[in-house]
Amino acid sequence: MANEEAAVLAAVGPRLRALRKQRGTTLNELADTTGISVSTLSRLESGQRRPTLELLLPLARAHQVPLDELVGTPAVGDPRVRPRPIVRNGMTFLPLTRRTGGPQAFKQILPPHTPTDAQPQSHEGYEWLYVLSGQLRLRLGDHDLLLSPGEVAEFDTRVPHCVTNPGPEPTEVLNLYGPQGEHLHVRARPSGHDEVGARHTPRPDAPRPLPAGAAECGTPTFGPTRR
Repeated sequence: MANEEAAVLAAVGPRLRALRKQRGTTLNELADTTGISVSTLSRLESGQRRPTLELLLPLARAHQVPLDELVGTPAVGDPRVRPRPIVRNGMTFLPLTRRTGGPQAFKQILPPHTPTDAQPQSHEGYEWLYVLSGQLRLRLGDHDLLLSPGEVAEFDTRVPHCVTNPGPEPTEVLNLYGPQGEHLHVRARPSGHDEVGARHTPRPDAPRPLPAGAAECGTPTFGPTRR
């Protein structure tokens, strides 16, 4: 760390000299503008005087550059988040949150015609899901729903549930999962609240619940299990 700081400070002098010469300014002119003596400016540029904030601020104003440009702060790293996908039973989960504990967000991708041999599962927690594309079959307790893009479901995960994709195209779902008792805060609450603690917000033209004889439920939804 000390070596890094020394290298940063050592580069300030040559950077000050380059800026002054680039603008065709003499030491005397710069001294008049900043109020810093010629001898101090000369020592700063040669590296014989340690740069301080008191000296660098008027120099940054005189050269009309940000203070960072004088100090030469390192470039900002790549801000993009590259989540590591998790694959379970043919489904892909992309974590969208990094912290542990509290609500977790992830994107779920279900391949067409997902497996039909899994049974509904239950665990502690509360889940909110939003269908981005494709079709999503949600079995929740005694309910059997077919959700289309733009539809939302919110439910207590202690109720046996599972999701599957009965359609011919991949289904993409945005999921928010929280600990038991930690629900989403909504300003406008949908009208339907059923007896198993689920709220389903349908679109006006959305398909209705699956008819009898439809494909059996597939892999249960993903989410951490609290013990």
